[in-house]
Amino acid sequence: MATLQVELVAVERKIWSGEATTVVARTTEGELGILPGHAPLLGQLADGGVVTIRTDSGEDLVVAAHGGFLSVSESGVSILAETAEISSEIDVERAREALRRAEGEDDSPEAQAAVRRAQSRLRAAGENV
Repeated sequence: MATLQVELVAVERKIWSGEATTVVARTTEGELGILPGHAPLLGQLADGGVVTIRTDSGEDLVVAAHGGFLSVSESGVSILAETAEISSEIDVERAREALRRAEGEDDSPEAQAAVRRAQSRLRAAGENV
């Protein structure tokens, strides 16, 4: 089976690197699915989005990704996020509390961004939002 070389990096650390069969990411233009042989492109990750990488072993790596870009080239897929958390690292109760706090704030852009980040973390962890 054909694979893609995928690199997922956040500002503070490398999140994951390896071979994958599929990458699904939410961009500002909508949900994007990438398979081996995909045409080159550059997309902006949607705030509060989730990236799912199906590894070559068949496991799904789900990541809450906030801001950044996705690049597809002949050499593979690079995802450069402002912040990112693997679903297994997310503290669901802490994310729910962050969502409650953010929803109780004003309608400022910062408060809305906090809502989207908390929702993304909960979605990545498999929780209903």
